[in-house]
Amino acid sequence: MKGREKISSWLILFRAGNSVTAIFGVILGAILATRGIPRGDFALITILHSTSVMTFMFSWNALNDYMDIEIDKVNRPDRPIPAGKISQRGALNGVFFSGGLSTASLLSAALISSRGEIGLYNWLPALAIWLLALLLLFNYESKSRFSLRMKDKGLPGNLAISLSVGLIIIFGAAGVSDPMDERAWSVFIIGFLYNLSREIVKDVEDVDGDKGRNTFAMRVGPERSRVFASLVLTATLVCLLTPFLFGIFIDWHLLFIIPSVVALMSVKPKLVVGDDFAAQQMIKRSMQLCLVAFFGMSLIPN
Repeated sequence: MKGREKISSWLILFRAGNSVTAIFGVILGAILATRGIPRGDFALITILHSTSVMTFMFSWNALNDYMDIEIDKVNRPDRPIPAGKISQRGALNGVFFSGGLSTASLLSAALISSRGEIGLYNWLPALAIWLLALLLLFNYESKSRFSLRMKDKGLPGNLAISLSVGLIIIFGAAGVSDPMDERAWSVFIIGFLYNLSREIVKDVEDVDGDKGRNTFAMRVGPERSRVFASLVLTATLVCLLTPFLFGIFIDWHLLFIIPSVVALMSVKPKLVVGDDFAAQQMIKRSMQLCLVAFFGMSLIPN
């Protein structure tokens, strides 16, 4: 296999696009909490936290493909492992290598905080969030007797994935010593609901090939799953607007989220006609527009 093709296969295995997007989430959380661009040690810690989250997601995504090889032979035969582009052993090595990089980046952030004005104690909430994400990963992917095996329990698995993605925002805020910032928590809730709805729709999309699993769509059926996803999207819309009503964000900044609201409202018609792929892609687009909007709002002086 040529070098360029090999690199491309690893980027696909790691889902590099989504993983790199996580960097944006960490930076957004830091900007929301500081009301501007982090500086000094906060900037260094934010960079290290971004690297840690990106490589953590590399590890999670590679492990997901490693565990799902039999399912992917049906649903995703073009994925690197079932397609024979990356061996199972190679993928497992990738899991450990990227996980090691994530840990090293986190420890470097701890070292900077302990030697600077921030102090290790004020940084510890970030460690707690990282460990929570690791716990979610274990209980989602692992099949050991100590695991809750949420991946095979339908909605709990969707909740675990969505929670881990939303926590990226809080992780960014914790890196600048403000893990309880109300703006960061508002965006966390919005991101959590966006991801939950998309995870459910993706399960509907994959229902025919998810043999051996017990997804939410398999339990209640595609139609009920689509209805539930629509209800979650309605809750997402409410949570998008609520922070402006309570003054958490400036009211006229509501203009920034109009594109994401328009995209969000276009999802339901696609669910009604059963176009699940288009629906989950539109949810993703709306979420991206939403995050960009909050990013822009946070950089504008009050």
